[in-house]
Amino acid sequence: MKYDILKSIGLGDLDITYIFIGMLAFIIILMILIIVQMVKLNKLNKKYKKFMSGKNAKNLETDIMALFEDNKLIKVSVDKNRKDIHTLYKRFENAFQKIGLVKYDAFAQMGGQLSFSLALLDENNNGFILNSVHSADGCYSYTKEIKQGTCDVFLGDEEKKALDMAVGESKES
Repeated sequence: MKYDILKSIGLGDLDITYIFIGMLAFIIILMILIIVQMVKLNKLNKKYKKFMSGKNAKNLETDIMALFEDNKLIKVSVDKNRKDIHTLYKRFENAFQKIGLVKYDAFAQMGGQLSFSLALLDENNNGFILNSVHSADGCYSYTKEIKQGTCDVFLGDEEKKALDMAVGESKES
């Protein structure tokens, strides 16, 4: 069969069966796309119904306004927490944070490590060393001031080791 319409567009030798097969394939693709869109629309409709269940516009507006108020309260709380944390950091700068302890036997004949040097430093390596010497006559304690990790007074070996431990230069005990 020859059709005049096909001749007028330059497809006079083309069999119309091919055109119908092409149109059928196109219709099938369109039907698949419509089904996919219907499934998506159905899911969206279910979500919308669940969201709007038992609510009218006034209730929904009230809920949204409550969420905004909660958000404002959370922001205020976060700001307060930041200020409090900053205050705590400032306060802890002067608290003793670094510790070095060295136990030793001050006199070889005594036995046991009953003497000790204890270094307590803050964040800026300021603090003191407490030295306690145990002997047969008693226990004697004294302190030495530490400023920025150094001492103006001579330090004994144990005191220096305790200071190094607190500053972090030495990891041995």
